[in-house]
Amino acid sequence: MKEYVLGAAFAVLSTSATAQTIGFSQIGSESGWRAAETTVTQQEAEKRGIDLRFSDAQQRQENQIAAIRSYVAQGVDAILLAPVVATGWDSVLEEAKEAEIPVVLLDRRVDSSEDLYLTAVGSDLVHEGEVAGQWLVDNKPEGECRVVELQGTTGSSPAIDRATGFRTGIEGSDDIEIVRSQTGDFTRSGGKEVMESFLQAEGGGDNICALYAHNDDMALGAIQAIKEAGIDPGDDILIVSIDAVPDIFLAIAEGDANATVELTPNMAGPAFDALDAYLTDGVAPTKFIQTESALYTQGDDPMAEYEARKDLGY
Repeated sequence: MKEYVLGAAFAVLSTSATAQTIGFSQIGSESGWRAAETTVTQQEAEKRGIDLRFSDAQQRQENQIAAIRSYVAQGVDAILLAPVVATGWDSVLEEAKEAEIPVVLLDRRVDSSEDLYLTAVGSDLVHEGEVAGQWLVDNKPEGECRVVELQGTTGSSPAIDRATGFRTGIEGSDDIEIVRSQTGDFTRSGGKEVMESFLQAEGGGDNICALYAHNDDMALGAIQAIKEAGIDPGDDILIVSIDAVPDIFLAIAEGDANATVELTPNMAGPAFDALDAYLTDGVAPTKFIQTESALYTQGDDPMAEYEARKDLGY
């Protein structure tokens, strides 16, 4: 049974470690952005001649811990980890450190000592939330603005930091109030379900000025719920979210969404560069490598942005 569970938890591409062998423990495929990150990571590895051993944790931390221990047992050269939650990693990261296998965190951080991982590659998640909040401050209608918030997976660093950043962004705007906040678990179906409850609780939507979603997939699910309620998303309810996946650009082009803050799916490029310098020349990177982010609105040719992203695996 144990062998069956481990086999279902992750698919290892080969069983003998070679030079340039890197294990990649991915959270899962809960969103279009996550799928694109996986695709881009695999493309980057193939381009560089890296043997990438991929595992899909299906959004379960225990599967990620099992995958990391498997990589350590195989003697891989390095491990990429996109952690599903921020806590509970100390023991397994210590095991990797004792085996002298550097670990690079992708797009999320962990609440562990920095000496347990080589570096973290990602966006400034707090800043993303701040950008979204500032957009709302600059674009909301006059008067009171009641905001509903779709949060990401409870306990994850994006959910924590994007919530913090948004509140910083709207700080000082006394006419903006977050009236409801609930997790949609970063999924489109979760966003739709929670938005339906928000609409029911807020006068059928009449009392909602804006929606802030921690990712685009939840926003897209919410848009569907809003439309089914007979409300005009992007007009009656302003919508700002984070990730910049292709489908949100279609929604922006159609006027169903207003703004998205980019989170690039290419975390692997900087990660592989850092690992190459470390493994080849012993050059240790900084503890955080920040990727670029940008705000996109209806004035940024959303159809062109859609075309540029549609084949990345979202």
